[in-house]
Formats: sequence, C-alpha cells, structure tokens
Amino acid sequence: MLTIQKKLTKSFYALLSLPATAVGFCLSTQVAALSWILSTKFNLHIEDVALVWLAGPVSGLIAQPIVGIMSDHNWFMGGRRKPFIMIGGILGAAMLFALPEIGFISSSTGLSIFSVALILSLILDLSINVTFNPARALIADVTTPGIERTKAFSWMQVVSGTFGILAYFISVTFGNLALIYIAAIVVLMFSIFPVIFIEEPRELKTEAINVKAAKSNSSLINTIKLLFPLYGFIVFGLFVVINKIVLSGAWNTIQTAVMYVCIAATLILGVITIWKGKKEPSGHNDFQKILLAHSFSWLGIQSMFVLSYFYVTEKMLPTLDTTNVIADTFSRFFSDAAQTNEQTAGNILSLGFLLLNLVGALLPVLVLEPLSKHYGKLKIYTIAIACMAIGYAMLYVAGTTETIFYLGMFTCGIGWSAVISIVFAIMTEKVKADKMGMYMSLFNFSVVLPAMMTPGISKVLSDAGDSSLLFLILALCLSISFICWLFVSESPIKLVND
Repeated sequence: MLTIQKKLTKSFYALLSLPATAVGFCLSTQVAALSWILSTKFNLHIEDVALVWLAGPVSGLIAQPIVGIMSDHNWFMGGRRKPFIMIGGILGAAMLFALPEIGFISSSTGLSIFSVALILSLILDLSINVTFNPARALIADVTTPGIERTKAFSWMQVVSGTFGILAYFISVTFGNLALIYIAAIVVLMFSIFPVIFIEEPRELKTEAINVKAAKSNSSLINTIKLLFPLYGFIVFGLFVVINKIVLSGAWNTIQTAVMYVCIAATLILGVITIWKGKKEPSGHNDFQKILLAHSFSWLGIQSMFVLSYFYVTEKMLPTLDTTNVIADTFSRFFSDAAQTNEQTAGNILSLGFLLLNLVGALLPVLVLEPLSKHYGKLKIYTIAIACMAIGYAMLYVAGTTETIFYLGMFTCGIGWSAVISIVFAIMTEKVKADKMGMYMSLFNFSVVLPAMMTPGISKVLSDAGDSSLLFLILALCLSISFICWLFVSESPIKLVND
C-alpha cells in the first residue's frame, strides 16, 4: 500500500478520484458533443436524439445491478472494483474514437445513421455504467463513514469537475471533434493507471446495526420493495422501451398522457413513503426517500443535458447578434476562424456547461465540505438543490439573453456541485459496507429511470413548439426534489439488508 493511501493525503484523494473523473469527462463530452453531432452532422430530429440518449438509461438498468453485485462478491485481477473500471474504460475509449465515424460505419455496414448512432451510444453508455458504480464504490471501500468519506467524495467532485471544465473549454475553443478524441485518451488513461496504485481491502467491515431489519425470504423481493417510490418511473421506462424499440413508435400518440400519469403515480407513492417514515422511521424508509428525492433531481438534470442544445438554437440564436457572441470569442482567439450558427450554438452551450462545472469543481471542498461539518450534510445539500431550482426558474424567465443564460447555469452549478459529491456521502452512510456495490446500483436506479423520461419531455416540447418550457419543467422537478429532501433524516440510520 502506498504511503499516501495509509495517511489519506490530499494526493491520494486526488488519485482515488481519477477513475470517477474518467467517467465524468466522458459524460461531459457526451453532453457537449452528442446532441450537437447528431443534430448538425447527421440531421437527426429532437425526438430521435432523445431516443439515442435513451440508450444510457436502458444499459444502466441492465448493467448496473449485475456489475454492482458482481463487484461485491468477486475478487480478481487484484481487486473487486478495479477490473470493472479498467474494462469499462477501454470499451468507452473505443466508442469515443468511433463516434465521429458514424457516417463511415453506416455506409460500410448498410445500417442507417440512426441505427449506428443508437448502437454506439448504447455501447458507450454500457461502458460508463460498467465503470461508474465501481469507481464510486471504490472510494467508499477505502474510506470510513463520516468526515473522511465526505472529504473523499468532495475531492472526487473537485477533480472530476475540473476536468469537466477542461472538457467544455476544449469544446468552445477547439471544437467538439477535438474534444471527442482527447476524451478517448483521458478515459483510457484514467481508467487504467490510477487503479494500479490503489490497494483495495480484501474484507469489507460492516458496522454494528441497531435498527430493525425489514425481513424477507427473497433478496429480489426485498430489492423490488426498496424501489417502491420509483414504480411510476419504472412503468414509463417499460412503456418507452416497448414503444420505441419494439413497436417503432406505435404508441406515440399516448406517450405524453402516459408520462403524466406515471409522474402523478410517483408523487402519490412518494407521499405514501414519506407518511410511512413519519409513523415508523427506519434506514429502509430513509433510503427510499433518498431514491425519491434524487430521482426528481436527475429528471431535471438529464433533461437539461439532452435538450438544452435545442433551446439554444431555437430560442437564443434568433435573438442574438451572432457577430458579437461572447462564447465565440474563445474560438476566434484560438482558431481565428468565423463561426457558423451551428458552431455558435455549440459554443454557447459549452460555455454554459463550463460555468456549471466551474462551480461544481470549486464548491465541494471550498464551501460544501466545511459547511457540512458545521450544519450537517443534509441541510447543506437541500439548500444546494433549492439553488438549482432557482437557476432553472431564472433561465425560464429570461434565459434567451446570453448573460442571463450563463448566470443561470452558474447558479445551477451550486446544485450540481452537491448532486455529484455530497449525495454519495449521505447515501453510503445508510447502507452496509459489504453490500456497497449493490446499493450503489440500486441508488443508480434513481438516475437511470428518470433519465428514461427524457423522450416524454422532448415530446412535450415538440408538440408545444416551445423549447423554453424546458426550464419551467426543470424548475418544477428540482422544486419537488427539494421538498422530498426535507423529509430525509440527517441521523446515520443504517439500512439492514437480508
């Protein structure tokens, strides 16, 4: 074991953050480049782009639980998490290299552009899902609950957020194609080399637990019960998969209505979950409330990632003097080339996400971690979510001006900084250490299931013909999340697993 790991130095926290950073850099590249390249280079419609993005949640539903359970119970290649991190990194780098070659692959194989884009996105997201939970579980494995683990996840976000800033800086200065190739190299390096120097514990210690266990004769049944607040999202996810993949869109006419019903059902189940927690507090119930609250956060965040490009092109560009766009000054400075409307839209979006990630990188260690020590992680996290809701509301009201768009994204960055740092410290202190991979996978259901709602939201925007409704929807999602977080217990109640 390296000395820096024994002493848990800042350099070790930085090293420990690199596998998660590889995933974050890959995701930043997707956000900056995927909708852009599919829309501008291959002319896919907004609903087709949303369907390509659907590949991520679908692969997550399949891969995350399998990988989580396997990484809990297997040891090979010197670790339980390391092999999955390396395999996922190699696969992800290969798919990034292939992304700009969609046209060539399509002509060589005879498959349509849409089919090739869907396949590449599916494999790319599969690689992310193979890597993501093991990378986060590795952090929990080598740290103890409390301040040490909070610091580790805060450092994860600082390092990952810094590289996220770099990703958007590369996008806005050198273009998205350059970003894709650089991302492939970063993902490959950060998924392989850091884990060589990190020693995983062969045995994971589980603290004594003093709350009543929810008994069940079947771990599968127990898992299904844990996902109770997300049943509405699960139903819509199944609907989307059947409609889009099996029936080729035959149910499109009822998609919006089904989405509204499923969201309403989720809210009702959420109220029931919260009411049960009031009557009989438990770690089991707290974990369910975390799933509920986080799912509405991610419903807003994923929709922002996928659909913001269309907001910029449809609502911002027509109102801007394209000869005097702030975001274009970076590209003109480095390349001395005039920017097309498509490039300008990509530059505005990338600069907005750069600011989002700038806040996300700086706040966890400089602000969130110190405040969490004094006021509690949950209270600070809830305030951050409220800030994100305010940022989205600002974008809905006045986001068509470039300055307000950047200010809104900067404000949303406060919530983003917490969503990908503190929330993991909160969640991991509610579960058993020897089941960390499995519970990371279950927690990820609160990410992938809401992400599967994105085609429904894209349909709402398409039918309304008004992409500015996007940020109204996002503000409502984060407001619901804020309310749900108010009912989660700050106390370290442990979840008991059969």
